[in-house]
Amino acid sequence: MPRIGLALVGAGDRGTKYTRYATMDGRARLAAVAEPDPRRRDALLAEHPDALAFDDWRALAERPRLADAVVIATLDADHVEPAVRFAELGYHVLLEKPMATDLEDCRRIVAAAERSGVLFAVCHVLRYTTYTRQVKDVLGSGRLGEIVTIEHLEPVGWWHHAHSYVRGNWRRADQATFMLLAKSCHDLDWLTYVMGRRVTRVSSFGGLKHFRAENRPPGAADRCLDCAVAAECPYDARRIYAPYVGEEKRWPLSVLTDDPTEAGLLRALREGPYGRCVYACDNDVVDHQVVSLDFDGGATASFTMTAFSPMSHRKTRIFGTRGYLEGDGATISVTDFVTGAVEVIETNPPADGHGGGDQGLIAAFLDALTGDDPAAILSAPQESLHSHEIAWAAEESRLTGTVVTLVTL
Repeated sequence: MPRIGLALVGAGDRGTKYTRYATMDGRARLAAVAEPDPRRRDALLAEHPDALAFDDWRALAERPRLADAVVIATLDADHVEPAVRFAELGYHVLLEKPMATDLEDCRRIVAAAERSGVLFAVCHVLRYTTYTRQVKDVLGSGRLGEIVTIEHLEPVGWWHHAHSYVRGNWRRADQATFMLLAKSCHDLDWLTYVMGRRVTRVSSFGGLKHFRAENRPPGAADRCLDCAVAAECPYDARRIYAPYVGEEKRWPLSVLTDDPTEAGLLRALREGPYGRCVYACDNDVVDHQVVSLDFDGGATASFTMTAFSPMSHRKTRIFGTRGYLEGDGATISVTDFVTGAVEVIETNPPADGHGGGDQGLIAAFLDALTGDDPAAILSAPQESLHSHEIAWAAEESRLTGTVVTLVTL
């Protein structure tokens, strides 16, 4: 069978990883890449020398169709125009989450995909892990009875939050989007997936509590390399990134510099945004938020996103009328209320790639493209749109102090 031709729009960390997973076993080939940064573009071309290169997605879109599908992995605010255009051109579309930074733009994308009849998938990678499949199997078996409520935690991690949401690309809502959409539309989508129902009402509280100028320690400098109190600070940039020195293309150091040496790190911390004091940045997104969800049928869920934790898998408790499930992204324990027996299920997720979700997503997308398994894509366009609508409802609730009702289709 001929290899699937893929075009990539946006050769950053996510786009490069998706391309690597898609091409590593020979099922797909990179036909074209559109990336304005010549360093990123050339790095990908070194691995895929037969791919055509463009410095703008519009130049790619002007050509006759060069591939079967397109992977769109630009920054969030730049998703909508290429997603709509490539769907119109007949490309099947794999779109990084969130779909867009404006709800009406999300609706435009979904409408374009449905109108064009192309396969369309949003990168809700948590649906595609072995762990999630095992959780769904337990719930589908009826062992827990009727699901009454869920508690779900996303422990972002103290240093990860500082990296991405205080110093990094997602630190400001006006330059990227609000925190819940940028980081946690994964989780809102996951909750609707495991519950199997739509959300009808949302309330939310949260804010930017800690990473503010008034919490700056006495004696702190504007940059970590100059700071007299760095040794006592949990967010010292040198301590965060030093363990990755010497490792080629290793996140998070790869975001700072193409030179993974000690000298490269120090230069990046001296000159770039990732060496700034977390109390002297221009960030405004929240560092903690709780969301309450009311589902069609009366079940409820609570979701907590926090910066103040170790970085780890999500943690979930599911309460049913006949049993209880607790999971941490790797291990699932199921308690039977009749017998009192507890079963432990080990899912053994890989250490990277969102617990195997990245690889699972790409495999499913390729399966759907080849026709081997059209149902392999686990989220229909309207489902992905619904999870985004929940995020906007939660942010509206947080800002207004109201309970927001979602429109029922």
